[in-house]
Amino acid sequence: MSLFPAFRAAIALVAGGVIGLAFGTIQERARIRHERLQAEGKFPNGLTAMPGAFRRVAYLLVALVLVQYVCPALFDPKTVSPWCVSAGIAAGYGWTLFSRLWQRRA
Repeated sequence: MSLFPAFRAAIALVAGGVIGLAFGTIQERARIRHERLQAEGKFPNGLTAMPGAFRRVAYLLVALVLVQYVCPALFDPKTVSPWCVSAGIAAGYGWTLFSRLWQRRA
């Protein structure tokens, strides 16, 4: 049995985790900034709920496309690696949400 598929899956999980964690961190900073501006009364109505959210999601999609082109071996449909990238993204973003929940409980 070759270790290369397991190594590829681990690299895919780490790459997805980095992307998810970066996206979660950017979202968290935007939320903090939004709450600060809202407390200062800079948002007159509720239509400006989360400015820049679409742009941040677009950056996430661009990051995923770049990873697909830079590391095509991670997205070989014959392996489990694409699922590992997705799991890493979910885990990285979930970690930021979990840590915020943990801070609120404390």
